[in-house]
Amino acid sequence: MDCGYFCFNTTEPETGKHPKKSPFCFAEQQKRTFGAKSFTISIFFTIFAPSETYNQAMSDNQINENNYSASNIQVLEGLEAVRKRPAMYIGDISEKGLHHLVNETVDNSIDEAMAGYCTHIEVTINEDNSITVQDNGRGIPVDEHEKLHKSALEVVMTVLHAGGKFDKGSYKVSGGLHGVGVSCVNALSTKMLSQVFRDGKIYQQEYEKGKPLYPVKIVGETELQGTRQQFWPDPTVFTTTTYKYDIIAKRMRELAYLNAGITITLTDKRPDEEGKTRQEVFHAKEGLKEFVRYVDRHRTHLFDDVIYLKTEKQGIPIEVAIMYNTDYSENIHSYVNNINTIEGGTHLVGFRMALTRTLKKYADNDPVISKQIEKAKIEIAGEDFREGLTAVISIKVAEPQFEGQTKTKLGNSEVTGAVQQAVSEALTNYLEEHPKEAKQVCEKVILAATARIAARKARESVQRKNPMTGGGLPGKLADCSNRDPKECEIFLVEGDSAGGSAKQGRDRYTQAILPLRGKILNVEKVMWHKVFESESVMNIIQSIGVRFGVDGENDKEANTEKLRYDKIIIMTDADVDGSHIDTLIMTLFYRFMPKIIQEGHLYIATPPLYLCTYKNKVKEYCYTEQQRQAFLDKYGNGEDDDKNIHTQRYKGLGEMNPEQLWDTTMNPETRLLKQVNIENAAEADEIFSMLMGDDVEPRRQFIEENATYANIDA
Repeated sequence: MDCGYFCFNTTEPETGKHPKKSPFCFAEQQKRTFGAKSFTISIFFTIFAPSETYNQAMSDNQINENNYSASNIQVLEGLEAVRKRPAMYIGDISEKGLHHLVNETVDNSIDEAMAGYCTHIEVTINEDNSITVQDNGRGIPVDEHEKLHKSALEVVMTVLHAGGKFDKGSYKVSGGLHGVGVSCVNALSTKMLSQVFRDGKIYQQEYEKGKPLYPVKIVGETELQGTRQQFWPDPTVFTTTTYKYDIIAKRMRELAYLNAGITITLTDKRPDEEGKTRQEVFHAKEGLKEFVRYVDRHRTHLFDDVIYLKTEKQGIPIEVAIMYNTDYSENIHSYVNNINTIEGGTHLVGFRMALTRTLKKYADNDPVISKQIEKAKIEIAGEDFREGLTAVISIKVAEPQFEGQTKTKLGNSEVTGAVQQAVSEALTNYLEEHPKEAKQVCEKVILAATARIAARKARESVQRKNPMTGGGLPGKLADCSNRDPKECEIFLVEGDSAGGSAKQGRDRYTQAILPLRGKILNVEKVMWHKVFESESVMNIIQSIGVRFGVDGENDKEANTEKLRYDKIIIMTDADVDGSHIDTLIMTLFYRFMPKIIQEGHLYIATPPLYLCTYKNKVKEYCYTEQQRQAFLDKYGNGEDDDKNIHTQRYKGLGEMNPEQLWDTTMNPETRLLKQVNIENAAEADEIFSMLMGDDVEPRRQFIEENATYANIDA
């Protein structure tokens, strides 16, 4: 059965805890990471079987329902609520949640920097996988709190919704506004040590699972100023307690770009295989200027200038950096108080409005450009101005209104006008001062508009409903009989032969099959209308029910309201070509249909690499080389002797008969699925540009750094 745990957090939604494993559960071996660094993919699969205990519990519940009273109401005191429902506060308890603890702690230091009191932050991954964060800010206050009659340090560390962020006299703007950050870190750590350097003294307090071991005390003297936090994440809460250097480094690099002039030092004291440790220093003198160049470094620039503004409108500090490239996609990364608002919000609306209006006004007023537009017989739309655009927007808001604790979308209405005014003024000045660059941008806009109209015609020719073909579905599609999208899934299968086996082996009620011949178009390198002229691409788009330009919507925004399947599963051979096809299909979804990924619909099937057999008695499918070796160790003293043990290597899906394909790759009760998720938008954009773009050198470097080299006897 599919139990709904094909997700990041491998937690029970109600409790936030790791599900209890049954004899049929196989968890950790199913936790994987797929190729490109920007896609963190983890899955969990388990089978729950009713038991006597379960039946008894159900009976007890029915009795209790009739005796519901005040005694049933639980009041969780202190930080108990965090430990009871950790996922509510930090998102999840997997690798993502673990690294969120670091972010929450560092954010406090960043808030000190934003207030103008901190210049240097040191983050250390210690040998025992504990984390130390030290800054040179003011230090957390240690004097007695008037209301609670205990040290302010203890209040900050042990009380939810307590902190200096609520007092605008202390912090004009900050990322942490809920007062749950560092106290949550404390609650979810087996041990935490807080040290404050103030007034020449070292103040200290230690905690276990959020509870202080002793009152705040002075343990020495110092010339330092600031705060030092060290914590050990609780292994009973998190599915893993091993920190990954690269994940922390990405966030520290991002924070350095967003806060010009701040120095962040990241040190990993855990020795690698060669006994070496790592250290990086992140510092951006020019802030977003350097950030946009970093994000856009694998693309060909239309011109080398960065259109940059840093100003304050209506009391809102605004910083924007813009570059134009020769590509065909729009890449805008927005931040509010250093928080990546991946769903955009009012600041993004203001930016887009300013960009469209300013460039349109310039084009209309320039006689040469307006004549070109008239000659081309086109009408320019907003998305035409954003083709080939890479921008980073960072604003600081004193009272941000985020949609939910996840802070992915800004809701402050006053921000739209402020950003629009600031960007309009800066962009107008730039265009007037740089007529050559302005002409290049406008020429690209005209080309984009021409391509958009061509794309619309190509799209309409295939999207138009045809009563003779059942709504225009591709002939190759073997659809399922169920019409409830929530229960249906589609397999995008590499090759006609594997497609035939999949059609025979599938569950016809809920599973649809779309065979793909060869490799689909690399959409990273082509103009929009070429994409809709590609048969393979259009087969995918038509089959899943996505439409573009519906009811006057943005032509380039995919409408997923009539999505025909809940799971879209890429099923390819377990070889290099299969991985390439995976990446091509993911590029299509990322560039043209990102909502599919954001809403959690895109998966990658995992076919086995081997079928291992012992004396025709024991058969086991192995998905990794490690699993195969474990089988050999168990039954054959570590060797494949071809007498008692036989190993069959599957070169492709077509080698499996329908029954084998169903058992290993398609059966919801036994299969392994990897869910594609975008963790970091800037990082994902960079990865796709590097792997699928025209620039060869970064791709070669990536391969050299990440490839596993084989020893070949010539």
